[in-house]
Amino acid sequence: MRPSERGVSRREFVKAAVAIGGSAALSACLDRESPPDLQTGDPAAVPARQHAWNDALARDDHGNVRMARHHVVLLLDYADDGTPDESDRETVDTALRGLERAYQWDNEGLLFTVGYSPAYFARYDAALAGIDVPQPEALAPFEDPAPDEPDAIVHLASDYGSVVLGAEEALLGERAQLNGVDVSGLDTVFDRTDRRTGFIGAGLPAENQAVEGIPDDEPVDEDAPLFMGFKSGFEKNQASEDSVTITEGPFADGTTQHLSKITLHLDQWYEQDSRSQRVAKMFCPAHAEEDRVEGVGDNLGDSSQLGECPAHVEEDARTSGMIGHSQKAARAREDDAPRILRRDFDSTDGGQAGLHFLSIQRSITDFVETRKAMNGTDVSEDASVGTRLNNGILQYMTVERRGNYLLPPRSLRALPRPDP
Repeated sequence: MRPSERGVSRREFVKAAVAIGGSAALSACLDRESPPDLQTGDPAAVPARQHAWNDALARDDHGNVRMARHHVVLLLDYADDGTPDESDRETVDTALRGLERAYQWDNEGLLFTVGYSPAYFARYDAALAGIDVPQPEALAPFEDPAPDEPDAIVHLASDYGSVVLGAEEALLGERAQLNGVDVSGLDTVFDRTDRRTGFIGAGLPAENQAVEGIPDDEPVDEDAPLFMGFKSGFEKNQASEDSVTITEGPFADGTTQHLSKITLHLDQWYEQDSRSQRVAKMFCPAHAEEDRVEGVGDNLGDSSQLGECPAHVEEDARTSGMIGHSQKAARAREDDAPRILRRDFDSTDGGQAGLHFLSIQRSITDFVETRKAMNGTDVSEDASVGTRLNNGILQYMTVERRGNYLLPPRSLRALPRPDP
């Protein structure tokens, strides 16, 4: 990480503690963060859908869901050979219910999901019933991501860094009590193979931009919720939780999850591209021409206000010499509705600006089709728009890893069989 002349704010310190992890970081985070008295939870009040977060999250003045600020993702491998037994399932279920008792199910408490990969289900002789979760693969001609193939993945989210760190420590068997509640770990069943951390929310990217991939003059706007300087997650640009939920078969009330680990390269974005170019590439050339985006985009309300932009992709490629990211992605809609629900967040893991692109959708196919629309390869043969150059925001990011997962309904989240 590059040295910064700024003092370390509370929010920057908490982000750093979450990124480091461990008992010492948790203690330091608790001392610096000073969270209010947090409410304990009731497992009986937690929804059947693990991914049912929207009603538990805060919303902004336009009704857009505001994601929890701090995130930890744990990649786990089953500790034994073969398949889990009922004792293992009971251990995992007890650990997860302990988290639900320790914190209420909302952004000021703790939200979490547990998912399972194709590698996990390959341990069984039976095929996965009712849903296809394929092996991760490259989804563009210009990317070569490594596959993530843990058995399981846990996503922890809260407005308080001390909450996600405490939950992580409890799951790893390093903490026996959270928020005054006795808890247990799942460390006898799983080994942690990797952890990823991140944050989202106004002020956090600006306070944590002294990393590789961002210019030395630290250009990220103090109101920006993400490193690229604009708001995302508009209500009308997101699939609903109902639409991404599996409706039939043994995993009804579950969903699928995709996670990409992406490195950001924002030197040109901030040093060479003008504000107008950034708006055109993030949204649509018409947004830049008509000066539709103020600041980070709060004025847009509850949508990107794309209008006819998606229908003009080919025309914009010819006449403007660039096309927008949101403009392309909107072409993947079905019945004028988005197919994926994004819950991604920025990261400074390894001292590098990054993005953990996390989406949930009814089928992994929904993500694949949305990603293909984002690629814009159908118009990149135009002389003005390359495979990545001036093609939305593709040239500013490298996909390092990809992973696909099934998020079962909450009743089956503890080491599910493929044909429960």
